[in-house]
Amino acid sequence: QVQLVESGGGLVQAGGSLRLSCAASGRTLRDYNMGWFRQAPGKEREFVAVINWSGTRTYYADSVKGRFTISRDNAKNMVYLQMNSLKPEDTAVYYCAADPFSGTLYNTAHEYDYWGQGTQVTVSS
Repeated sequence: QVQLVESGGGLVQAGGSLRLSCAASGRTLRDYNMGWFRQAPGKEREFVAVINWSGTRTYYADSVKGRFTISRDNAKNMVYLQMNSLKPEDTAVYYCAADPFSGTLYNTAHEYDYWGQGTQVTVSS
């Protein structure tokens, strides 16, 4: 079992940047594909990005493609989400999630077994 803790959220103006971090403990992250999801008030949780266990493959939601970058450092048991050119519609609680290693990069929440508690990102206009 792996425990996940997100950090790095905050309040930023539109056009600004934030870098979210996800720290894992309990097991090595090499055993997992890692995803970021977000949930805005009154909306369902939605996929943001995913990275495979080795960091060689990534996949993004169309809404963040070209603005967000997911990365990982398995030696540090960390996953990151660099968010640039932020928009008010990016405001949400952001969650990292772990999917036991498989050959498929999933964009659906039910495929992920472990979740962090979330970190709030607020983008003002």
